[in-house]
Amino acid sequence: MSQGTGIVRTIVEDRPDLDDLYVRHTPGAVRLAALITGDADLAQDIAHDAFLRSVGRFRHLRQPEAFEAYLRRAVVNACTSHFRRRKVEATYLRGQARMATVDEPDHGRRDELRVALSALPARQRAAVVLRYYADLSEHQAGEALGCSEAAVRSMVARAMETLRERIPRSEDT
Repeated sequence: MSQGTGIVRTIVEDRPDLDDLYVRHTPGAVRLAALITGDADLAQDIAHDAFLRSVGRFRHLRQPEAFEAYLRRAVVNACTSHFRRRKVEATYLRGQARMATVDEPDHGRRDELRVALSALPARQRAAVVLRYYADLSEHQAGEALGCSEAAVRSMVARAMETLRERIPRSEDT
């Protein structure tokens, strides 16, 4: 009987042989995960989870003797997923921290800005609103206004200069 058939028998027929499969392949998976993550405890968790997933998908393997390679790939994918999740969590927490440190808006400054903005010529006001409020590119704002990108840049620059003159920067901003 070939080794591949023995592995199939291990998974399908004889439960005690599952222990043998675990003993043969898990230490290498743990070492691989430890080298990738740098954390022995996390490596244990990842390797065991990868083993369980691999055994669960064993019947779908085209070549059962490739179980070790399949397990190795599962460990690498699990490590990658772990780091991706950590990155997403860290980004989210940084965003939450920034939101928590933002002070209440200064309604007086907002009203002052609204008055100064309304005093601008209509095309300059539209250019500023399209660029900074609607967050359009210069090209998109130019299309909306029916002018070139250079014209949008010029209108925004003149508008910002006027707004800086009318609304002096406070000491705390």
